Amino acid sequence: MSSPLVSVVVTTKNEEKNMEACLLSIRQQSYAQDRLEIIVVDNFSTDDTLKIAKNFTKKFYETGPERSSQRNYGFSKSKGSYICFIDSDMTLNKCVIADCVALDSLHESYKSVVIPEKSFGIGFWAKCKAHERAFYENISWMEAARFFSRNLLIEAGLYDEDLISGEDWDLSQRAEKFTRPQRIKSYIYHNEGHLSFI
Repeated sequence: MSSPLVSVVVTTKNEEKNMEACLLSIRQQSYAQDRLEIIVVDNFSTDDTLKIAKNFTKKFYETGPERSSQRNYGFSKSKGSYICFIDSDMTLNKCVIADCVALDSLHESYKSVVIPEKSFGIGFWAKCKAHERAFYENISWMEAARFFSRNLLIEAGLYDEDLISGEDWDLSQRAEKFTRPQRIKSYIYHNEGHLSFI
């Protein structure tokens, strides 16, 4: 029996500096590459983001205006039994997808998985952000699921396109009406860049 197809939906805008690292981390997953589908949804970048994306996938699209609508559009183009949503300033530990799929579920058609995050970046404020995020680990109301079964996304109603922040927690909480979220130990690494308040 073959492994289930997993669609990884990557939302982006003007992320040429991070795009290659993000997509390379998907291509380097321990999960079978022929069972991985990369979908890039770009919000009309003016840099080389899409040019880089084309080196990794044939499924790249342009739409906006916000991340929620980009994710929902990516879902509409996906074929996977499972969908993982990440942003282009993130990279995945090589075991993330395999670990998510391997989790047992009381109801396999309804699965949501929290993937813990570690932040990194340049400068004092990036270190502050990384320190802050470290306190979120294992705090259920602070962590939101990023990996879902297709059926659960349909039942839960996808991302609320009226939200421009907090959309992760909103969907994750709606999904909890159908199944309890699970959690893996492999990390997503979130590149905060060079944070500044100036």
